[in-house]
Amino acid sequence: MSSADVPVEPSPVVAPAVRAKAPATAWISWVALAMMTTSSVASLRAAPTMAVYGLACVFLYLLPAVVFLLPTSLVSAELASGWNGGVYHWVSEGISKPMGFLAVWCQFAMTIFYYPSLLGFVASTLAYVFNPELATSGVWTAAVIIVVYWSGVWVSSRGTKGVAGLASGGLIIGTLIPGVVLVTLGIVFLGQGNPSAAPMTTDNIFPAWAGLSSLVLIVNNFLSYSGMEMNAVHVSSLKKPAKEFPKAIFLAMGLVLAIFILPALAISWIVPAKELSLTAGVMQAFDAVFANFGWQWLTPIVGIMLVTASVAGMLTWLAGPSKGLLLISRQEGYLPPYLQRLNKNGVQQNILVVQGLLTTLIGLAYAFIPDVSSAYWIFSVITTQVYLIMYLLMFVAAVQLRRKDPDHARGYRAPMLVGLCGVGFAASLAALLVGFIPPSQFESGNPWVYLLIVGGGALGLGLLVPFLFYRLRKPSWKQPEPEAVTPS
Repeated sequence: MSSADVPVEPSPVVAPAVRAKAPATAWISWVALAMMTTSSVASLRAAPTMAVYGLACVFLYLLPAVVFLLPTSLVSAELASGWNGGVYHWVSEGISKPMGFLAVWCQFAMTIFYYPSLLGFVASTLAYVFNPELATSGVWTAAVIIVVYWSGVWVSSRGTKGVAGLASGGLIIGTLIPGVVLVTLGIVFLGQGNPSAAPMTTDNIFPAWAGLSSLVLIVNNFLSYSGMEMNAVHVSSLKKPAKEFPKAIFLAMGLVLAIFILPALAISWIVPAKELSLTAGVMQAFDAVFANFGWQWLTPIVGIMLVTASVAGMLTWLAGPSKGLLLISRQEGYLPPYLQRLNKNGVQQNILVVQGLLTTLIGLAYAFIPDVSSAYWIFSVITTQVYLIMYLLMFVAAVQLRRKDPDHARGYRAPMLVGLCGVGFAASLAALLVGFIPPSQFESGNPWVYLLIVGGGALGLGLLVPFLFYRLRKPSWKQPEPEAVTPS
């Protein structure tokens, strides 16, 4: 709660010596906010996906940054500075409560496919610690996904302290340090006279056009930039949000783009696109560059660092979106009582268990899909599709709120809001539609099977399931507020 949300009451007249001091507002600097945003968005996991494009990855990262990251950041900042409660309340006030439930459901449901894709990266990275050949094994990948996810559920259900600190350390250990090392050694690799695996000429600035399928990989970048609406809640903690928030966003954008683009370029210099694995590409690059210097003994160490960061990030996300869904469902009765139950630590364990069963089934798909990279890509696309539904609703709600209640107090007002929402909505819709097109890497497969898997996963989980919950809801599903539980 910000200071603006606290009701002001008349102060009693007291002697100066005992005058009560008003609590100090916990201000944060715009630089600190930029660092927080960078840590929550930037990752090395998506680097192999874009490295297959070589120099064109710069364009493929800049385009979604302008048409998606920037509108999302500025629009969500206005919403967060005027309405508490996150995306559910924004969409409920701007459109309707059913659409608000759909938005918060999509924010939660995307994690069902997000965890298998994240842990698929963990499995392939961990393989380089034991046996690099395991990186292409679907059985190994499925086993790691299942074991690590359920271990995370066990940790989260106990309300273990220190997870947030682990995630902060994970950014430095598993993202910044490996990223700097990879880029530095990549530059040295080229400086020694080794040719770049990908051409670096002006003819390669834009991706080669081979039909719509040649640009499908750009959809994954929308997911790379997602989550800005969560960081927007801190806009009220800036002293001068109208001036400082844009500066924080542009600094964060610069840092995020550097973390995304430079490692992707370094990988493209070292590993030929045809040999690149979408899950193990980062470790392929480290292994190749370390071999060039005779330092391959460092490969397992870097693998452990990357795994640490990914697992720490999973733990911080594991209970967050499901907790938001739980609170809304208790108030409005959107979920059956079984899914609303809390354990003795005040954690929504039943939701995590049901989510875990679905994650297990999806993880097993890795064991049956011959190409691990194909499975990783398919689950990444489904994750993006579901999340984009929420962003479409958010942009519509922002325009509606500006029109219906223009005088509502806002700590920050986004410039040209309607234009920003128009660009963001169009980009999100285009990315959602393009995601149903098989990328050029999967031209040998059956496009109808691809469409069935992606369409069934995205539309079924993102639209059909919340529709059924809403239609089947009962007044008895509304639950009283749970008894206070000491935070763990």
